[in-house]
Amino acid sequence: MQSHQLSSGDVIADRRADYARMLEEGGEPEAAAELMEQALELAPAWAAGWYRLATYLEKAGRGEAAIEAYRRTLTLDSEDIFGATLKLALLGDAAIPDRPPSRYVERLFDDYADRFETALVDKLDYSVPQKLAALVASTDRRYECAVDLGCGTGLLGPEIRALAGRLEGFDLSQNMLAKASEKRVYDHLAQADLSLAPDRSGLFDAAAYRRADLVTAADVLMYLGNLESVFSIVGELAAAGADFAFSVEDAGDGEAFHLAPSLRYAHSEAYVTQLLSCHGFEILKIVKTVIRKDGGKPVSGILFLTRKTA
Repeated sequence: MQSHQLSSGDVIADRRADYARMLEEGGEPEAAAELMEQALELAPAWAAGWYRLATYLEKAGRGEAAIEAYRRTLTLDSEDIFGATLKLALLGDAAIPDRPPSRYVERLFDDYADRFETALVDKLDYSVPQKLAALVASTDRRYECAVDLGCGTGLLGPEIRALAGRLEGFDLSQNMLAKASEKRVYDHLAQADLSLAPDRSGLFDAAAYRRADLVTAADVLMYLGNLESVFSIVGELAAAGADFAFSVEDAGDGEAFHLAPSLRYAHSEAYVTQLLSCHGFEILKIVKTVIRKDGGKPVSGILFLTRKTA
């Protein structure tokens, strides 16, 4: 269980919840849901418990009951740190949100930081940092100041460190930033929220802010639906002639973006291309590639190398 789900405050409820988890892991979601309901009778205000019940009900094929449990989660957790709104959207009970709750993303990566690299690189064949760095290196430029948005544990930093005189990293998760700091490749690390307007994002502190001639975002934009906020931020951050290299999950043709069962967003090439044009970026290269595995299946992505026009 994650740190936000460890205890209901009731020993018996916790024990039943532990048994429920074991049942679900053993392929018995219906039995897990029944036991979780018993736990929640003892701890009815346990938001994490209602979220876990909802996931068991969903796996058991009881969609309406799952919706009610996700709604109860939201009632008890107004910040939505578990992402119940995303689950409700996938179940057809709510519109697809433009972006996930910031506290959900922050909590997700705070809890994930210690095992992030092992899970992503060793188990999911994650290769975006190397592929994105190769795109950047193809420009044959030496950058004065590079900014790595959504730097996470710093997987991209070592790949582009030699290309930049100064390298700054920003992320929503403090635990991820702590891991990135251990690599000792960033000159500056700070917290920022890419889902907010530029003046509220935390990226433009007068003490640290400088225009960048390289901006990167490796596997970051899939945690946003509507990308207007992040493109506005990059437009403010990037100097004239700056390069912007980033990845998205490929939504294919049609809709601008959609929410996948993974709770990540996929974006269409047409949508991203339109936003780039609106914010003054020309496309230098587009590469379609597999960016990771999910459930043993390849996930298609698009890598963009762009340049801000003068």
